[in-house]
Amino acid sequence: MTSTGESSLRRRAVEGEKSLKTNDLASQTAEESKFKQTGSSSTKRNSCIVLAVLTVLAFATRFYKIHEPNEVVFDEVHFGKFGSYYLRREYFFDVHPPLAKLLIAAMGWFVGFDGHFLFEEIGNSYQTENVPYIPLRSLLAVFGSLLVPVVYETLRECGFSIVACTVCACLVIFDNTLVTQSRLILLDSILILFMALAIYSYVRFYKLRNRSFSGEWWFWLLATGVNIALTTSVKMVGLFVVGLIGICVLMDLWRLLDVRRGLTLGQVGKHFMARALSLIVVPVIIYLSFFYIHFAILTKSGTGDAFMSNSFQATLEGNDMHANSMDVRYFDNITLLHKGTKVYLHSHPLRYPLRYDDGRISSQGQQVTGYPHKEDPNNHWTIRPGRELFEEDYEDEMPKVKNGDIIQLVHIGTGSILLTHDVASPLMPTNTEFTTIPIDDTSRFNETLFRISIEDGVSDDATLKTKSSGVKFIHLDTGVALWTHGEALPDWASGQQEVNGNKNPKDNTNIWTIDEIIGKDTTDETFVPRPVQHLNFFVKFWELQKKMIAQNSQLVATHPFQSQPISWPFVIRGISFWTRGSDRSQIYFLPNPFGWVFGYLALTAFIGVLFADQLALRRNFHLIDPILRKRLHNVGGYLLLGWALHYFPFFLMGRSLFLHHYLPAIVLNYMVVGVLFQFIFIKGIEYPISLPAKGDLVPVYRPRAGWVAYLAALLIIGAQVGLFVFFAPLTYGHVGLDVDQVLARKWLDSWDFHFAK
Repeated sequence: MTSTGESSLRRRAVEGEKSLKTNDLASQTAEESKFKQTGSSSTKRNSCIVLAVLTVLAFATRFYKIHEPNEVVFDEVHFGKFGSYYLRREYFFDVHPPLAKLLIAAMGWFVGFDGHFLFEEIGNSYQTENVPYIPLRSLLAVFGSLLVPVVYETLRECGFSIVACTVCACLVIFDNTLVTQSRLILLDSILILFMALAIYSYVRFYKLRNRSFSGEWWFWLLATGVNIALTTSVKMVGLFVVGLIGICVLMDLWRLLDVRRGLTLGQVGKHFMARALSLIVVPVIIYLSFFYIHFAILTKSGTGDAFMSNSFQATLEGNDMHANSMDVRYFDNITLLHKGTKVYLHSHPLRYPLRYDDGRISSQGQQVTGYPHKEDPNNHWTIRPGRELFEEDYEDEMPKVKNGDIIQLVHIGTGSILLTHDVASPLMPTNTEFTTIPIDDTSRFNETLFRISIEDGVSDDATLKTKSSGVKFIHLDTGVALWTHGEALPDWASGQQEVNGNKNPKDNTNIWTIDEIIGKDTTDETFVPRPVQHLNFFVKFWELQKKMIAQNSQLVATHPFQSQPISWPFVIRGISFWTRGSDRSQIYFLPNPFGWVFGYLALTAFIGVLFADQLALRRNFHLIDPILRKRLHNVGGYLLLGWALHYFPFFLMGRSLFLHHYLPAIVLNYMVVGVLFQFIFIKGIEYPISLPAKGDLVPVYRPRAGWVAYLAALLIIGAQVGLFVFFAPLTYGHVGLDVDQVLARKWLDSWDFHFAK
């Protein structure tokens, strides 16, 4: 390159930077936007025609034979069932926020579904039970189809050519996983559409940065906040788009703070408050509103009761744990049920062995265990006060057991008192052993005392009740809590569950309930059923949020079709959604191999372009026109950041993960492909515009696609469509393949198709 050429490039760079110093995300000034609006009507017409065709193709691929199969498929077991629970108004628990499930239920209500079908198992027939499954699936298909025009228009708003936007849209249309996910009663098509709308809204908002506080500016800012809320209200992973928009907003505010922008601190403060209101306050209100609707609908006792606290359950109609609860009084004979593992506190004459397998020595005391069978007299205990109190002192009724009381538990069958002491438990040397001593042994009195700690007991006046009170038994001498953890003892304890002392008394797994009072029941004429209670919305909301987060982190059980994030872009593993042996049909959740692998390679190439450009700039080589660099870095960087935020956090998660978790990221990956395609294949023509304020000439680029671009687009789209059609029998599941046809599609041994032999 000659020195004259270098000087020209540098001069051009300086002039471009000077005239475009207010250009950011889409490299467009307000004047440029005005120019585009008054531009070629033929370009607009062509874009509308292309968009219409693409939208029709999206609807066609999602709605094609949507009635097949007419059986429950994969996670329709869960999300169809949740829709039924809404229609029955029965409380259920799910780790995801309620919006998508509310929409499914609303469609069911609209078409007259009463929730009688509970989607119990994969393969259950819809037609036999007269379930309107087609409208339910159609709702999700509409969301999946609308993703295509949103993706197309996002890139168009960023100034990209029709052909580049078409390439991106076709990759989305003919992606087998996106089609599969969109035509079943699943949540991801709703999640991805709202995510795309949030990204689109922010692009529209950011293009109006030179028209701050105008009506249109406020509209798109608020639209961004609304779409953020909708995304997060479908699944917790919607927080990833919150992170994306949040980072962009912080960068924007940082630029506005620059004194060269000419804004006072008061003006910057107004910008901050506008964004805080629209992107924090409004989304939080919307998010809360969906939970308010959730609680307002689910007023009856249901399958989700057991996940919630007793005070929460007391708000549900027909909840047995509250409506049929009775006050516990001293000297009542009771059974204790562990809330987490559903075993009864149990003891029997068998003793701990002298030595355990690891050589540790036990107390050889009487065994205390957890036993799952209710009808066993060895589950019976008498609750008595830890002070002098005799039945004959009370002519009528014994006093009630209250929160904070000090008590003893006497095992009725063996006439012994429960205690724990400084001896290691059989299976957990860090925890204390529980045993019993004879009732007349007063030498170890302090070791038999436990303090009652009632869950949600707000004062000492809180009374212990059967079924409805969650209670912890805190040992007065050592501070440990009565606890069991689900692991079975060896044969010397008949394989019953270990009970020991948990040194963390605040652990919520320490909770037990008084299951029944022996000899008393609700047929007693003195029993009065308790009315449904009221609980503050925010108390219920916060409890549910904590339960959702905790339960989500506990989804660690292995699954035959789970996979690791590192394998997702390379299509290493799919998921078997459904099979039907009668005609050898199956739905296998498999990506379009071309789209996913090509998308990942393009993304890697894009990162390489950014790195090479920055490296060249360090040596004062301007390989890319400054205006195009702005567009490449800001738009491409925006989408690349979105991809990273929707992918890399999964590497930090300990829960079981599946291929469908990558779907939001692959949509953003496809958009990066559009950016790279534009950079490589599309040329531009300069249109100088006179800025009225300064009289400067600003080069505005209108992209023009040559034959090379059309050929490249044709090859990319052709490859995507070809493989989509090839794997379509596994996507739609309505065509049974013979063994040879299945094997022809099994490119990797890890693709565990059915009927392959």
